[in-house]
Amino acid sequence: MCEYVLKTEGLGISFGGLRAVDGVELRVRKKQIYGLIGPNGAGKTTVFNMLTGVYQPTRGTFYLDGEELKGLSQDKINQKGIARTFQNIRLFNNMTVVRNVMVGFHNLPKYKCSFIDSIFRTKRHRDTERAMRARAKEILSIFGLLDERNLLAYNLPYGKQRKLEIARALATNPKLLLLDEPAAGMNPQETSELMETIRFVRDKFDMTILLIEHDMSLVAGICDELTVLNFGQTLACGETSEVLKDPEVVKAYLGD
Repeated sequence: MCEYVLKTEGLGISFGGLRAVDGVELRVRKKQIYGLIGPNGAGKTTVFNMLTGVYQPTRGTFYLDGEELKGLSQDKINQKGIARTFQNIRLFNNMTVVRNVMVGFHNLPKYKCSFIDSIFRTKRHRDTERAMRARAKEILSIFGLLDERNLLAYNLPYGKQRKLEIARALATNPKLLLLDEPAAGMNPQETSELMETIRFVRDKFDMTILLIEHDMSLVAGICDELTVLNFGQTLACGETSEVLKDPEVVKAYLGD
């Protein structure tokens, strides 16, 4: 088995003549909660976009469980085992809560139906739909959202929308879950509940989690290790408590 679930080597990308990310080296072990932090504009979401196929790296590469994924499409990378959430929640607001989770199954071979099965709603299609709904309800139950399964997603309060987005990502059966500022817009109580949710997901699903976050109380309370980016380059990395005390990290966030 590969030592690292996620490994990047010299990962970087340029837009025109601008190096947005340059030489990022990440080493994330199984079941770690790993933080990727840095000031606004440091390149954190750009790294996520490269890891999920939104952008193709112009330098370096990355591996999931030892398999190189550079150059693959978003769908293929998701099939290999990387799923993500977004800083700005991207739910299907006019679909029900349970349907939002069912969308996450679209890349899994066990739930695939042929075009003919779908058009004529054959027994295979009906059985597959029933299995998807049952599995979606299991996932919603884990997140305490089963009672809201028939509500439209936009009717959920903000904190539960965040949970639903994580539930949908988990429906793709990932090895690595990328969370982009999951606590954005949350009050302290919601943030505390989110921390428990993330720990629960790690333990329940044997999940490895890489997260971007600006809430330092959440980062300090939940992350095993950190990498800090500044102007697209690695400023510091290591155990969370040590990195957060690094004078250069404090300077990057607070100024001189």
